[in-house]
Amino acid sequence: MTQATSDDGMDGRLKLLTDADMDDAQRALAAHMIASKTGRIIGPMNAWLRSPSLAKHAFGLGDYARHGTSHEKRISELVIVMTARHWSARLEWCVHKVEALVAGLDPAIIDAIEDRTRPSFAHADEELVYDLISELLDTRQVSDAVYDRAIALFGEAKLVELIAIFGHYNHVAAVLNTFRVKVPEGWAEPLKD
Repeated sequence: MTQATSDDGMDGRLKLLTDADMDDAQRALAAHMIASKTGRIIGPMNAWLRSPSLAKHAFGLGDYARHGTSHEKRISELVIVMTARHWSARLEWCVHKVEALVAGLDPAIIDAIEDRTRPSFAHADEELVYDLISELLDTRQVSDAVYDRAIALFGEAKLVELIAIFGHYNHVAAVLNTFRVKVPEGWAEPLKD
């Protein structure tokens, strides 16, 4: 059932759980995670499984943040790569850099984020998201000017979703960095700091 956790070389500070290590609640959640669109135990999931109640809710929010919001993937992936870069969360960066490219985010934007420089934007929605997330990361606040732009463009519900994506992936980055979850062998590891 949880073979996807046993030999991918991703254990850092926490040993990858096997069926024998887990109780029934953990096994059920692991099976649910593997049956999802993600298809395996990856990233923060191994850590979350230590607390089945947390795992259930964190995985649910993550699944929604990644696959269920009303935002185009290029927008949600922009939020995620900005968050990953801020934290220098290598696994999060590797996974979502690819996802961002597949979603149609301009590679020059991703490169600028990796270099910690402001990208040039062809799309107003991407520039607004960049401004919003940059303010949150840099000042832990959102100015009235950026907030007003965000409400005008996205409306309340979509802005709440953007902040949920941001919050979830900050949580993911913190888990990945705390438990030193490794990037699997053969994956690019572009972030060095």
